[in-house]
Amino acid sequence: MAIISMANLSLVIFDLSYIPWRNLYFNHLPELTKKYDLIKGIEPHRDTQKYLATVDDLQTSIELSGLDFPEVKNRLYQLQKLSVEMINNNPFAGVGKAGTLEKIKKNIRERIAVVTNGRKISSSKEAFKIFWSYDYLSSKGWGKENLFFNQKIQPLIASNYFRHIDDNGEFIDLFWMIDLPFIVLFSLEFIILSLWLKHKHPNFSYLRLVLWHWYNLWLIFPLWRWMRILPVIFRLERADFLHVNQLRRQIQQLIVASFAEEITEMVIVRVINQTQTSISKGELTRWLLQRDNWFSYVDVNNINEIEAIIEIFVQVLIYQIIPQIKPEIDAILQHAIHITLNQTPFYQNFKNFPGVEAIQTQLGQELVNHITTNLYQFLVSGCKDPVSTELSSKLMESFTKVLGSEMQKKNILSEVQNLFIDFLEEVKINYVQQLSEEEIEEILERTSHLKTQTSVRHFFNSNNSLTS
Repeated sequence: MAIISMANLSLVIFDLSYIPWRNLYFNHLPELTKKYDLIKGIEPHRDTQKYLATVDDLQTSIELSGLDFPEVKNRLYQLQKLSVEMINNNPFAGVGKAGTLEKIKKNIRERIAVVTNGRKISSSKEAFKIFWSYDYLSSKGWGKENLFFNQKIQPLIASNYFRHIDDNGEFIDLFWMIDLPFIVLFSLEFIILSLWLKHKHPNFSYLRLVLWHWYNLWLIFPLWRWMRILPVIFRLERADFLHVNQLRRQIQQLIVASFAEEITEMVIVRVINQTQTSISKGELTRWLLQRDNWFSYVDVNNINEIEAIIEIFVQVLIYQIIPQIKPEIDAILQHAIHITLNQTPFYQNFKNFPGVEAIQTQLGQELVNHITTNLYQFLVSGCKDPVSTELSSKLMESFTKVLGSEMQKKNILSEVQNLFIDFLEEVKINYVQQLSEEEIEEILERTSHLKTQTSVRHFFNSNNSLTS
């Protein structure tokens, strides 16, 4: 089906290009043009065909009898008259080829100006009358002027055509007759694929199944046929005839870059606005103070997450972090004791005695070790002692209640809320401004680079696991 869809797209591209490029097809593929003109409702224009037929008769008469034959003079007069009628009636305008007539007029004026020693000819009618005259052709030579006409004028006139119009006032276009078999084939394929997806996913609605392969709709849609390039690309890539990963990445990056700034701003501003609303309603304060009878906060696990996090942090701090950094703590305390002793007048009087400084150092180490050991044991025993834990919890609860009540009594809470709201407003304004100045393209490039590194790392890890 990929090859068939590609063939259909090629026909669509040819059909779309036929009218704009008909001159090219007419000059290089005349047989194809004669046949495809029937599809587009095109036939030779009567006026321009009559003009070219008269020229052919003139050429035949000159070849048989020469310029002096009386019939030749009648043909020349007839061509002068037809040239004026062609300029006045402009048979090219009906199919949007008025520019072709202008080119014909320009070529004939330039030709007459060249052969008449630069005499400027402003009227194309006058130029044609001079060109189709016995005196001009006999003086300049029929063979040379006939060659000019066949090369510069005749192809332009021959490219003109007449296109029929249907009952709706539109140009006749029978391409649907060529496209119809493809539409029927792609419609059957679309229905079969939808039924297969329905069988594989029975819970899916038919709308969802259609959206699953929405791009195939362009193959059966008779309008905007150029959009069929989308399903063709997907089909060729699926059949490994085309690799468009880089192109798809560039398109995705272009689309994301177009909306990333606006979406990010909307999300950030929305979050900040919601936070400001919560603060202004007092919800944030009630949440921090853990008051009862506030708005219905959904608890998913019946656990106070803040208390659990603090407990984990304290456990890690006491049992893992402090034992590892105890030498550094001892060094800091010992240095502090040394500085304190050096600043006392009593120690200044005795530090010069032999052995005093060594004794001071030893006593300092023992004192620091004693202090840190006892303090650490106190913290460990406090964590293990349920009474100490309960007292600490009561202390925190009492501190929270007293803090909340005192802030409300002194009208501080309202001021703090207003300050928080103003602070968030400043963050919103400054963040949005900073985001506007940030290069979204650079951010996306960094993200793409990180994804590439991750993919490469995963590839090598997979290979290493296979080899091992």
